[in-house]
Amino acid sequence: MRALGVALGLAVPIALLGGCGQGKGQEKAPEPVANQSAPAPAGPQVRIVALGDSLFAGYGLRAEQAYPVRLEAALRARGINAQVVNAGVSGDTTADGRARLDFTLAQGAAPDLVVISLGGNDMLRGLPVAQTRENLDAILGELEKRKVKVVMMGMLAAPNMGPDYAKAFNIIFPSVTRKHQAVLVPFFLKAIFNRPDLQLPDHIHPTEKGVEAMVGATVETVAGALPKQAGV
Repeated sequence: MRALGVALGLAVPIALLGGCGQGKGQEKAPEPVANQSAPAPAGPQVRIVALGDSLFAGYGLRAEQAYPVRLEAALRARGINAQVVNAGVSGDTTADGRARLDFTLAQGAAPDLVVISLGGNDMLRGLPVAQTRENLDAILGELEKRKVKVVMMGMLAAPNMGPDYAKAFNIIFPSVTRKHQAVLVPFFLKAIFNRPDLQLPDHIHPTEKGVEAMVGATVETVAGALPKQAGV
């Protein structure tokens, strides 16, 4: 019920966000990740933890269609011996992610990389921007202390949150990633932005093809952030 409630709460603001796209045509979404003629994964295995909310959990999709699963397939198709652990929980805020960070990191070997998608639910609930910043700062600070590389999937505030909130919220992601020398994807939903054909009926969560478009738009960034011995 929590996941459903959050998903319904997401629909209106992001639908408004999607309605603010350019009127003249649409950007073509990245092509689905290709698997043809893929090199066999080689080298030591790299462990990636995907810490996030419903965008990682795969809301409305089968488990094998979730972003972390498809990201792993895309990395392996590039010859990277990657294991991506799906630590996405629908409805999670940055406070929830912060609270379970230590537990998540304790499950198995230390990760080579953590990919984070948190903050969207903070925005949609109108939580204080300072609180969101503090939580993300703490998460990235802990990972930096552990010498774990990070890719942050950024989020933008919906227009109906108001210009003052949007200005304060949107700067969080470039600010905290710069502070902790993490890698930033400025807007995780860009590949499906204003693309109802790639969205579930709630106008926020991606369809299976939408996930492939999001993976196609971000896989090179993730691959580039991996330890050099795991590079393409």
